[in-house]
Formats: sequence, C-alpha cells, structure tokens
Amino acid sequence: MLTIFGFDFSSPSNKVRFAANAMGLPYEYKQVNLLAGEQKSPEFLKLNPTGRVPAIDDNGFKAFESAAIIKYLADKNNSSLYPKDLQKRAIVDEWIDFANIHVAAALARVTFNRVMYKMLNVEKDERSLADGIKFLGNFLPIIEKQLKENKFMAGAEMTLADINLLAVLDPAELSSVDLSIYPSISNWRKNLRSQSFYTKCHSSLEEVFQAAMAAGAK
Repeated sequence: MLTIFGFDFSSPSNKVRFAANAMGLPYEYKQVNLLAGEQKSPEFLKLNPTGRVPAIDDNGFKAFESAAIIKYLADKNNSSLYPKDLQKRAIVDEWIDFANIHVAAALARVTFNRVMYKMLNVEKDERSLADGIKFLGNFLPIIEKQLKENKFMAGAEMTLADINLLAVLDPAELSSVDLSIYPSISNWRKNLRSQSFYTKCHSSLEEVFQAAMAAGAK
C-alpha cells in the first residue's frame, strides 16, 4: 500500500494527495506534525533526510520532493496526467518548474510573513514580503496568459502541471493574495477546486487552517 506522509497545511504534501486522488490510487495518509517537530525524528529522517514533507513509502520504495513523487506515481500507473510523448511531457515539466521555482517561492515569502511568522514567534521580514508580492506580480500574469489561451496549463487536457499549480496557489486566500484580478486563473482554479480529487482533501486550505487554529485556542 502506498503511504503518503504529509501535513495538512503543507501545499507540497497536498499536491501529492491531489495527484493520487486524481489517479484513483488507494493510499494511507499519515500526518507528520511539523509544528511539533516530528519531521526531525530519526524515524522520519529515514524517509526524507531533509526533514521535510511530503515523503512516500510505496511498498518499501521511499521518495521525497513533491514533483518527483507525482511524476513517479503517474509513470508507475500509466496516467495520462503525465504524457509519454516527449514534447508533451516537456511542456508539462516546464510549467511544473516555472510554478515551483517562481510562483511557489514568491507566494511562500508572502505566506510566511503574513501568516506563519506569528505561529513560529519570529519577526516579520518586510523586505521579503515586499519581494514576494513583487515577484507574484511578475509571474502570475504569465500564468494568466497561458490559461487565457489554453483550457489547462499544458493545453487542452489536465496534467500534472495543473495539479502542481493548484497546490502552489492553495495558500492564496490564507495569505491575502487576491487572485480575482486574474480571471483566467480564477476560472481555472474554481473548476479544479470543485472536483473530487481536491475536495477529498479539503474544501479550502484556509478553512483547514482556521479550524485548526480555533481548535488550538480551546
């Protein structure tokens, strides 16, 4: 049985769950409490030496890094989400890389300095926050143009590029990032967030976070 190790607030972890759900794969989900430091335990470090989530154990095969995991799962299960055609696959790969290297990194700056710094009891980095907002302003219009011209990120069919970007953008509301100024992104996102592969994980990341905070305050 495939086991996915993750954390409910972790977009990379949820990315793996979205992909597994979209492929119809059975799996066991084990939450690793990052706030309690469980990712640094000797047991978990055997799964992922970086001490981060996600990680998987697929009947003894262990892997980490969300993009590598979803590609592995798609290849293993002959999923059309990751095309076999070399050129089509390259297009999927380029949009996965673009989203992870540019959009995810920028949004992480915003999320950390608007949300996470309070939980970690550290100072807000105003420069990093400003840079994150600036970078999103540079990179999201590129995504918007792609989705204005195509139904999905890599063309006419949903691929891992869509699942990857969906997870990358999941903290937007939580981080007070307004995506409504990008109508193509908003419509694309609304469509995917209504599908069962997403709703099996949560209705929104913001609701998961708020529920957890409310429970912790009691």
